[in-house]
Amino acid sequence: MSDMLRPPILLFLLVLAVSCAREVERAPVVRPVKVFRVHSMGYINQDYAGMAVADQATNLAFTVSGQIVALNIEEGKRIPAGYVIAEINPRDFRLSVESARSAYVTAQAQLQRSKRLVEQQAISQQDYEIARTQYAEAKAAYENAEGLLYDTRLRAPFPGVVEKQYVDNYQRVGAGESVVRLVRPVTRKVRFTMPESGLSLLRERDKHFTVEFDNYRGVEFAAVLREYVPTSLEGTGVPVSLVLDDPRLAGNDSLYVITPGMSCTVNLRIDNPAEAPETSVPVTAVFTPDGSDRPCVWIVTPDRTAERREVILGELFGTDRVIVRSGLSPGDEVVTAGVYQIREGETVKILKTN
Repeated sequence: MSDMLRPPILLFLLVLAVSCAREVERAPVVRPVKVFRVHSMGYINQDYAGMAVADQATNLAFTVSGQIVALNIEEGKRIPAGYVIAEINPRDFRLSVESARSAYVTAQAQLQRSKRLVEQQAISQQDYEIARTQYAEAKAAYENAEGLLYDTRLRAPFPGVVEKQYVDNYQRVGAGESVVRLVRPVTRKVRFTMPESGLSLLRERDKHFTVEFDNYRGVEFAAVLREYVPTSLEGTGVPVSLVLDDPRLAGNDSLYVITPGMSCTVNLRIDNPAEAPETSVPVTAVFTPDGSDRPCVWIVTPDRTAERREVILGELFGTDRVIVRSGLSPGDEVVTAGVYQIREGETVKILKTN
């Protein structure tokens, strides 16, 4: 090539390279994304971690004070209903019974004598009424003394297990001071905690609870709502109590024994909820923009650009989803990964739809 042609060719190549570079700079960046197509929820199906708790447990105490002379229990011991757990020294109470009985017998005899005399008009009606009053007072004192003597023995009100022993033998205790904590060893009560945002779900009519215990994998027990606290305690959630209502747990020969402390999974299902959320999205689709405290998601528009959408969230749904109370409609395509790298109006390319 001659030296005269070389400069024009070099100039042409340089202009062509600059032009191509500008075209590259102008080409928009297309971000590949995975999306989730929002569907309408025809039902709600959620799991919560729960635990079986004692449906009958109490701290037992004497109604009289005195020194314990017999303590017939130890922690972990099973005892039947009526079992004498402990005894207080009954000596002073027996003396009170004997004294009260003597006064009662005397008053009873005096009343019988006064009745005969008033019939014979030997005493006034007023004297007879005084004898009746003294008899009633003596009888009440005698019965009260017997009751106090009976209360020197602390008895189990139901069959159970001694969970905690608070006193020792020969210790002096006051009336109302806890001696032991007795727990019924078999229960049908289950407790779990749900987010306060899910409180409305408990008001639904067509709600169904089932409980699966870790000890009995694959076996679901029907349960019904017993009670719940209408407000969250210290922001820890709403405590909810269920009662197992399953015929397989009836009778002493049941194959399944539920005891306090057994961990379980509580499933709540609501068919055709009236006020329940309509949609749900993967947890990874939700983000909070800088300088804001409102949750958002990225919507892929029909022209394949990213549009930020504020949403109102409910409680967790399943293991990796969250309920969206408002902000989304069935058919919306929501970005599920890399949400903090996307910018408003950015062009995207859908790689996969879940």
